[in-house]
Order: sequence, then C-alpha cells, then structure tokens
Amino acid sequence: MKHRITKNWGLKLVSFLFAVMLWIIVTNINDPISPLKVNNIPVTIKNGDLITEKGQIYEVLEDTDMIDSVIIRAPRSIIDTLGASNVIAEADMRDLTSLNTISIKLYTNKYNDKLESIKGNIDSVKLNIENKQTRSFPIRPNVTGEIQEGYMVGAVNTEQNLIRLSGPESVISQISRAQAEVDVSGFTNNIGTDSDIRLYNEDGVEIRSESIEKSITRVRINVEILEKKTVPIIYQASGVPADGYKATGEITGSRNSVMIAGRSELMKEITSIVIPEEALDVSGARETVETMINIHDYLPEGVILAEEDFEGQISVAVRIEQVRRQNVSVPVESIRFIGLPAGYHASITEPEESYEIALIGLNSELAQIDINALEPYVDVTAWTAGEENTEIESGYYRMPLMVSLPEDSTVSLDENWINVHITEPE
Repeated sequence: MKHRITKNWGLKLVSFLFAVMLWIIVTNINDPISPLKVNNIPVTIKNGDLITEKGQIYEVLEDTDMIDSVIIRAPRSIIDTLGASNVIAEADMRDLTSLNTISIKLYTNKYNDKLESIKGNIDSVKLNIENKQTRSFPIRPNVTGEIQEGYMVGAVNTEQNLIRLSGPESVISQISRAQAEVDVSGFTNNIGTDSDIRLYNEDGVEIRSESIEKSITRVRINVEILEKKTVPIIYQASGVPADGYKATGEITGSRNSVMIAGRSELMKEITSIVIPEEALDVSGARETVETMINIHDYLPEGVILAEEDFEGQISVAVRIEQVRRQNVSVPVESIRFIGLPAGYHASITEPEESYEIALIGLNSELAQIDINALEPYVDVTAWTAGEENTEIESGYYRMPLMVSLPEDSTVSLDENWINVHITEPE
C-alpha cells in the first residue's frame, strides 16, 4: 500500500500544481479582480480631545480631511457589493507626527479581508495646531442705505449686545469688531429684523473662517425711524435788573430755530422750543447778560436734535440798559381832574404856567412817546382811596399828577405831586 502512494510521486506533484493553476485560471475567468473608484470620502479624525485638552485647537489644512478619490481592487463578486458608503477613512490623533500630519487608514466595513488593495489619492491629513483663544466682542449695529426724505434714524440697538468667539489664536487676534447690518432704504416706520453677525479686522476687512466658533450667528436689530421738523426757538427772561437798569426785551441767540426729530404723532404737537424764564435770569444785572444754554435740556420727551453738526450749545444775550429820566413840561391849564364829586371845584394852586414831570425808561422806549399827546390829570378818586378817606372836604391837598401813556408802553412815571385846592359846593 505504501509503495502505491509513493510510486510516481513526481508525476503526482506536477498534477497537483497543474490542478491549482487550473483552479486559479478558472477562478480568475469566472470572478476576476476588478477596480472600484469612489469619490469624496470624508476622513474621521479620532481622539481629537488629545489636542483640545491641552487648550489647543487644530485646523485641517488644504481640505485633507476629504479624499477626492479612492481606488479599491477586489474580486468582481466583492466589488459589486461595495459603494462609497462602505469605505471608512480614519486619522487617529495618536499617530500625529512632528510635522503635524496624521496617516489615513482606509478600509471597508465589509469584506475588508478579501480586498486586494484600497488606496486614496492622499494618504495623510495635514493640520495646523495652535493655542485656542476665546474673546468676547460687543455687537455693533450698523445702518446702511438712504432713509426716506424728511426722516432720520433714531436709536439703534440689538437684543443681544455681546458675542463670544473661540478659535485659533492667529485668527481670533485679528478680529477688531463684530457687526450686524440693517438696510433702512425707503423706510418711514420702525424696523425690527434679524441680521447675520460679521467679523472685521481693524482695516474693515471681513474675517471668515470655519475654525471660529460663535456663541450666536444672528441677532435681532431694532431701528427707530423718526420724522424731522424745523421749529423756532422762543427765549424768555426773568428777574429784575439792578436799580436804574432795565431789560430792553431784546433777547438774541446764536440760533433762532432748530431741526428736531421724533415720532410722527409727537411732531404734530410741537410748534416751537421754549427756553423758560428761569434759564435766563437777569436779577441785579447792570449790563447785557450773556449765557450758554444746552437746548437738549429743553427738548420735549421723545424728541432729539436732527442736525449732525449741531451739538445743542446756544449762546444767548439778554440786553440790559440803564434807564434815564426825561423831564417834560405840561401846561397847568391842560391838567384835568377826574373822579371829582359832583358840584365840587378843584384848581391848581401852583404859581407857574407849566408843570414839569419826569418820565423814566430806556432810550428806545422814551423815543416812542409822543410828548404832545400826553394828557396830564389828577385822579381824585384814586387819591381818596389811597388816603382811606370816604369823603373829600374843602381844603388844600397835595395830590399825584399823572399822564396818559400808551397801553403798550413800558415807560414809567416818576412821582410828581401838585398842590390842589378843592372847594365844596355852596
């Protein structure tokens, strides 16, 4: 039996090898090795916390976390069951090199052991690793566009005023401001809208980077739209100047009108801006009083100035002049008596033919008095009331001499007394 097994062993070995080769040939003919190309295979980075736990951050460079194409070689029966979803690409942070690269491991989630080969067009992920920086920035609202004529932008605010940014130190350190914009073109009513938050460097160049983590990406902006209107400024003064001095009534300001803005319904009610008396006090003054006022202090609630180049400071001058006396002679025969009881007779006992009275006022005021139109008189009733007399009797009295001045005149009359003789009826 043993002899039969070992007999012609060389021929038997050749037959075995031939059978194997024939099997390989038949197999390759029926199930040949075929290639499969899949595209855009993302690379999963594992153990990234090894970097972040050190207070650092990594950024993938040159899009090396995406393999453009992967070629798989395997028997056709295997290839026919595979697709892009079966290809796994991983880069383990534990394999990080000193050049900040990580080799990519490619495999399939099935039949991996039956693959002849699997290879991508790149074999490593390139990283930029640096310290992580976190900073907070105020969100600045910015208005763009041309608003409707006759209106202006009032208060502009954001419902959130702070954004927190985290990212590579080299990127975060470039950021100068965070800004959200809203276009007000053509609006006449208040605006409320959500706006993207954009980041800029100090030169106004926008900074965009996927490595920046934002606490918020959009913010609500509220814009107040106000109606503009130009109104006059009315000045008033208070107080009494020093003895012998008087306010002329002339008040001049560096501005006589001002442009204001507010809600449309409020603007309909405002016709002027009044500077109250207490703001311009001339008490005890002996010369023109000059002062500065801030018109902001006298704007109605809800109203603002609408002039960009006017900060609200106005210089005001209240003119003060020294009063003077003007002596006027009136004929005694022109003096009339009023309030004289019926039947009584009154006469002037002064020996002169004329009597001198004194008018007191400013030059401008006295110049408006028509001396020839003055009507001198003695008011017996007024004098009696002042003396607390109920009846007048015959006798000699000293009574005030008055003159009729125009109703709108601010000229005053100095005390002028005249001797009067009153006789009762017989």
